[in-house]
Amino acid sequence: MKSESVQSIVLGDVEVIRVTEWQGPFAPTRGLVPEAAAEVWKDNEEWLAPDHWDPDSDRAVVALQSWVLRSGGRTVLIDTGVGNGRERPSSAQFHHWRGDFLGRLARAGVRPQDVDVVVNTHVHGDHVGWNTMDAEGEWAPTFPHAQYLIPAADDHHFGPDNAYANGLREDDRLIYEDSIAPIHRAGQAVLWNGSYRIDQHLTLESAPGHTPGSSVVRLASGSDRAVFVGDLLHSPVQILHPSLNTCFCLDPAQAVSSRRRVLERASDERELVIPAHFGGAGAVEVRREGAGFALDRWATSPMER
Repeated sequence: MKSESVQSIVLGDVEVIRVTEWQGPFAPTRGLVPEAAAEVWKDNEEWLAPDHWDPDSDRAVVALQSWVLRSGGRTVLIDTGVGNGRERPSSAQFHHWRGDFLGRLARAGVRPQDVDVVVNTHVHGDHVGWNTMDAEGEWAPTFPHAQYLIPAADDHHFGPDNAYANGLREDDRLIYEDSIAPIHRAGQAVLWNGSYRIDQHLTLESAPGHTPGSSVVRLASGSDRAVFVGDLLHSPVQILHPSLNTCFCLDPAQAVSSRRRVLERASDERELVIPAHFGGAGAVEVRREGAGFALDRWATSPMER
């Protein structure tokens, strides 16, 4: 363990470092997961509270976090948080956000120039924000030597070719312009479809639904297996009932299909499931149970197996 906001685990030959930017009550449960009945939360209060649910306010607890993987002699960063000083008029909590993300990376022993690969699991504002930083009034890549792996489907959907996600939210245009377009201009963007091999231990795979290009990162090293599922899961109640989507899922039916497929494989292959927004231990093994799944075993303490 490095600090409360920086924790690590070793899986095979890969070190996984968890960097938590923020954690706390985020949104009313029915607002975040609209179809989850109150009983789903109440019946599981013993283990949902306090890391995943605040019963007093009936708000889901989430974490904003990134993952640093030291693999094959390179440093891979999965998702880059919210980013400082952004215009996010539709997202009051993230509007003009000020956080210590780079300081927390530094406490994990990672300088921006050390990062070789940045993975954006999808193009939402809390996953791409620190792609860039303000450099004398211009947005420039935060990680100057990194390849940025961006799902091509999301780049198209949220970019100018699709009129910034059909122009439904001003935030989508702003996110693309300050966090994605500068990566293209710097020549550091790598767009991919279907699957993409990062190295001998890490593979990106498409898992659409939450966004058109939503993806997961699979880790296989020695006998250890893990899957970083991004926003396929926001809350553990979606493991118990994989048909439950969040309000952020753009294609609900496709999101359910991707969620079920990834959880089935995780159960069958004993993959450690590592979502983007789970607090507490942050990672869990799952097993099949009836038409859904059950939580088999949490990491015994934050990111320690």
